[in-house]
Amino acid sequence: MSRLIDKSVILLLCLLALGLSGNIAAPVAALLIATAGSSLVQLFSGTKKAVAVILIFTAMCGFIPSVFCTVPLMLYDALYEKKWWAVLPASLVLTSSASLTPYQYMITAAGILIAVIIYRRISGFEQNLQKVTELRDKVKEQNVLLSERNKRLTEAQDNEIRMATISERNRIAREIHDNVGHMLTRSLLQAGALMIVNKDENMKEPLSSLKDTLDSAMTSIRESVHGLHDESVDLKKILDDCLSSANDKFRTDLDFDVQNDIPGKLKFCFAGIVKEGVSNALKHSNGDRLHVILREHPAFYQLLIEDNGSCGKIKESGIGLRNMEDRAASVNGNISFTPSDKGFRIFMSVPKDDRKER
Repeated sequence: MSRLIDKSVILLLCLLALGLSGNIAAPVAALLIATAGSSLVQLFSGTKKAVAVILIFTAMCGFIPSVFCTVPLMLYDALYEKKWWAVLPASLVLTSSASLTPYQYMITAAGILIAVIIYRRISGFEQNLQKVTELRDKVKEQNVLLSERNKRLTEAQDNEIRMATISERNRIAREIHDNVGHMLTRSLLQAGALMIVNKDENMKEPLSSLKDTLDSAMTSIRESVHGLHDESVDLKKILDDCLSSANDKFRTDLDFDVQNDIPGKLKFCFAGIVKEGVSNALKHSNGDRLHVILREHPAFYQLLIEDNGSCGKIKESGIGLRNMEDRAASVNGNISFTPSDKGFRIFMSVPKDDRKER
């Protein structure tokens, strides 16, 4: 749009020069030639056709001297095409002193000067605009890269925190088991021994109460230690390790979409079934891809293990399949095995209402 406005301003100067002609026909023809030529140059911009149009225009100056008054308009287009030299032949009209009046030459010269000034201003503006656009795109690209790096850094930090938490839970559980647990066990044995050797009837009830208290404390400690141990189990890492063991034969893929922490009993169930499923695939599958999905839904957990090998009938009495069925039943889950020509599929679902350890 700015180019059209600039050309309109230059065209006004050309009209002023043409208006000083003694007749009407030549200026009208020159105006039509200039506007048509300028439109064609802009239409064919960047091609050899644009240069050809400019050369034809300059040649017309020799036949119709009034066309020389529109040189500023064509020069502006030639500057845009980086072919300013193409309008130089138009200067031949200067050899005919009677062709144009001095005022027409002066106005045309002023138009040429204004065309150059406008072009330099606009070209400088466009160059700056291009630089700003490139800089903006570069900044956007850098922001995207920075965002991705920050995301990876955050994930790495979260993973370090999670691993540190797991390690600390294991340490606490181990220390409780090794120290407090052993002392409580020794206290229980001592209380039991005292109850056996005690002959005082008045001490039987206090000793029995002491033994019950110690036994309750031992049970509580044992449950706490087991709870810490179960919480410290990194199920995703276990599943990754299971699939890594099959990388020599399969292209493995794990889709782990679990937001909340899974109870310990369910973790061991999923881990056991995935291990058994991977083992069966290594033994029996002739495929080259193994995919595992563990996904949490609002009301249930879903586990899917599938490969792309061909599979016929399966032995329902197989030990591996029975083990997986027993594991699923232990958490009130449902498991199915689907063999086909496109692969073998193990599907398991566990309702969340029954996910708590019993």
